[in-house]
This record gives sequence, C-alpha cells and structure tokens, in this order.
Amino acid sequence: MKRDPTPTPTFQDVQYGFARHLRDPERAAAPADIEPRRMKVYRELFFNNLSSLLAGTFPVLHAILGEDRWAALVRDFMVRHQAHTPLFPEVPQELLRFVQETRWADGVPHPDDPPFLLELAHYEWVELALQLADDGEHAEVDPQGDLLAGLPVLSPLAWPLAYRWPVHRLSATNQPAAPPDQPTFLVVYRDREDQVRFMEVNAVTARLLDLIGNGSDCLSGQEMLNRIAAELPASSAVQDGGAQTLALLREQGILLGTRR
Repeated sequence: MKRDPTPTPTFQDVQYGFARHLRDPERAAAPADIEPRRMKVYRELFFNNLSSLLAGTFPVLHAILGEDRWAALVRDFMVRHQAHTPLFPEVPQELLRFVQETRWADGVPHPDDPPFLLELAHYEWVELALQLADDGEHAEVDPQGDLLAGLPVLSPLAWPLAYRWPVHRLSATNQPAAPPDQPTFLVVYRDREDQVRFMEVNAVTARLLDLIGNGSDCLSGQEMLNRIAAELPASSAVQDGGAQTLALLREQGILLGTRR
C-alpha cells in the first residue's frame, strides 16, 4: 500500500495558519477547509474588536487619523508586530511600542502619520497606565511634613512628562504643522478619588518635580529651590513662589508629604 508523502497538518499548524490569515489576509491564504463566508466573519470580528479596543485608549488619535488611516495603522500593527502579552489592558502599550520601535524606526515618522503621533499616543496611553498602576506603600511619609525643611516625596501615581508637542491640546481641529519653540510640561496623576487628571506646569515646576522624583541627593525642598534659583536668571521669583508651588502640589496629591 502506497503512503501519502504529504504529512497531515497538526492542530497547531492549523491554528498558526488561521492566525496568519486573520492578521494579514492579503498575503496569507485562508485555510482551505473553512467556508469563505465564515472566514470573512472571523476576519471582520477580529479586526473590529482590536480596532475598538485601541480606539478606546487613543480616542484623540483615532479622531485625528480618521477611519481610513486609523484602519491602516491597526492593520500594520497586526501584520508586523509580535505582542508579548495575552492581557487586553496591555495591548495599547504594545501599539505604542510598535510605533516607537517599528513603524517609526530610528525615530523617523511613518509618511502616513502626523509628526506628533508618537507623543500623542504616549500621552493617551498614560491615562490607562495610571488607572491600572499600583499606588505602593506610604508608611515612611509624613503627609503634614514641612515641604521646605523636609524631603518632599512624589506620589508614584504622579508622572511628570515633557513633550515637544502640546499633546493635551491636539484634536481633529487643532493639528499644528510644527512644534512650538518651548516644550510642553505636564503632570498626569491619579487623585485621591482615583480620577486621572493632568496639570500643565512651567519649566521651573518641571525641574522641581524632576529633582524630587530623582531623590536629588537627599535635598530638602528649600535646598532644591536654591539649586533651581542658581540655574535660572529669575532667582527671586523661584524663591518667592516655591513654597506656594510645593503646597499646591501636595494639595493636588502630586506630592504625598515628606520623608520621615
């Protein structure tokens, strides 16, 4: 009896072939034993669910790109990116990683993307990341400590960010062709009611938060202000407004207090 030289595909082979077609139907053939009408349903369901999941995290980016460019971005992500997580909440971070590492290789924007796409995507992803972030332990913090004499503590749920583009103002009707001369400094944070909020800050406050967040060699709040004053020409303004700024940051929950 003559044996068929063609081996029977394993179940895993069938799964891989099915998945390849769902991801890239133009280049990967559909499994031969699935009715085309049903295969079309699978393709549309898979794509639409992924597109909807991502649009929920990146609503401004979705609106700016419009349906055609958005669909092309999602398809490119499906075809060229190998995700490393099975968790739905982490899929938006995979899209961000794909844009940064693959679609914008070497920092060069994709020709179909607006030049602010990567920064906008990061800013929109931060909201989701903060919603899921662990607030950690605060046993070594004095909430009522003296912010000038003591060592201010930055909340782990407060992320100081700097962007070339005014990402918090971008929209379908506001798409600047070039970034402004000055960077945009933001603090995105989760407040005591677990609502994610943002605060636009100036360069002085951004520098202060940078020093606090980095530990800054165990400097007190006043010593940090002194350092910033030495770095900037308007030293009196830094000193005069420093205590007020520290108090405001604590009131908003961006600072937890001082280290015990």
